[in-house]
Amino acid sequence: MYASREDIGYDFGDDSKAESKPIKPNANIDGGWAWMIVLSSFFVHILIMGSQMALGILNMEWLEEFNQSRGLTAWVSSLSMGITLIVGPFIGLFISMCGCRKTAIIGGILNAIGWILSAYASNVHYLFLTFGVTAGIGSGMVYLPAVVMVGQYFQKRRALAQGLSTTGTGFGAFLMTALLKYLCTEFGWRNAMFIQGAISLNLCVCGALMRPLSPKGSSEKYIVRSNSEDNQAKALSHSAKTIKSNGVLSEEPEKKEESTNEEVLDSVQHTETGGRSRSGRNMYGLRILKTVSQLTVTVRKGFALWYSSYFGAASLFTNRVFVAFVIWALFAYSSFVIPFIHLPEIVKQYNLSSQNNIFPLTSIIAIVHIFGKVILGIISDFPCISTWNVFLTANFTLVTCILTLPLMHAYISLAVVCALIGFSSGYFSLMPVVTEDLVGTKHLANAYGIIICANGISALLGPPFAGWIYDITQKYDFSFYISGLLYMVGIIFLLLQPCIQKRQLREKSTEEAQV
Repeated sequence: MYASREDIGYDFGDDSKAESKPIKPNANIDGGWAWMIVLSSFFVHILIMGSQMALGILNMEWLEEFNQSRGLTAWVSSLSMGITLIVGPFIGLFISMCGCRKTAIIGGILNAIGWILSAYASNVHYLFLTFGVTAGIGSGMVYLPAVVMVGQYFQKRRALAQGLSTTGTGFGAFLMTALLKYLCTEFGWRNAMFIQGAISLNLCVCGALMRPLSPKGSSEKYIVRSNSEDNQAKALSHSAKTIKSNGVLSEEPEKKEESTNEEVLDSVQHTETGGRSRSGRNMYGLRILKTVSQLTVTVRKGFALWYSSYFGAASLFTNRVFVAFVIWALFAYSSFVIPFIHLPEIVKQYNLSSQNNIFPLTSIIAIVHIFGKVILGIISDFPCISTWNVFLTANFTLVTCILTLPLMHAYISLAVVCALIGFSSGYFSLMPVVTEDLVGTKHLANAYGIIICANGISALLGPPFAGWIYDITQKYDFSFYISGLLYMVGIIFLLLQPCIQKRQLREKSTEEAQV
């Protein structure tokens, strides 16, 4: 769907014959290579989202190293989390033009560069650019393809597949918290970031596993180029026609088209007889022009699809239910991010460091988060249970925990609330499923890009806001209260969605009746 021709392969044979063949169901849907896609997405969530959930460790190191305010220092983690999600709509454009595989590989390289450059930071503002922006953009270029590919490969067990893949966030938060704490203790935070950058290169391997899904059966092979004389002539003739149809040689008269095709065939004949001087150069030039022409077509089609999804007549924003979903996303994510960033500081204030060192509260959230995603995914796949109702119930539980967390001052009570936060936040695995139900598979990449962009804005502003409130009041309580109330506003918009949908259906039926 969003894969480029270069990823899928190009058939230079007769198009009419290809179209006449019946399309077989792909054996990889809900099985086969689909589980490799889940595995790839799982490791992406470990390396990206898990690392970001463990940034509380580095945040304490940065506070001690640079001696800046909590509000300013929190912007580093916040920028990384926020930009990872905010760039979603633009990553949708990359996916439309280049495919998920290439986008993810490039993002993996960029993410690793961001981590490595951050090891040489001299101040917090340097980290804004290297870790917040560079690593954040790289993370976004891997994260969105990982989610979209799972949605493409699964139909019947989408919720379970998304749940299994996104459990990487919980595993990653648990593993990366322990890893970063060990690395910072043994080697210092600078070397820890350098080592983490090297580990992040594994994102390129995850991207390489994102094989595009073909509409044809898995038993059918793609024909990229034939060594026979006929197919070679067809390929070069096809390239000349493609170049003319896309405006590369459109200024020439129609008569030159026939002569161009004849010259192409002549060059093929010269090559076959052994002439490699002039005819070889002609073939090489034509191949370059053909490649440029195909790339131009791919870019135009990808941009047209991306533009129409956001600004055209078929814009996603004409769907009022989707707009309400976006408004919810603007308030939701900060309530989940704030505990991860500021819990280490809260534990220190409550003099619970000794107990927290034995079993960190962030690790409790991470571990229970794993089970929450899987269990909620399994429940949502039951035919008798609505995914939407499960999604809403989890949201209500999470906002209740956020509002009650400041009231807990004992380690046991904090651990119980953190466990509930971890389980209820498992609804993140249902977000791609709910989005796909709203807009369909065709617009999933662009629609989910908008949703995570809204989440990114929430993650970007939430932790610095909490730090700013602390600098004024010397307490984190008001941060949780305000973020919880804003989260409740978002849930109210979710509750209004069924009413909006019914109104849309009534308006549509009225218009059809009038016509």
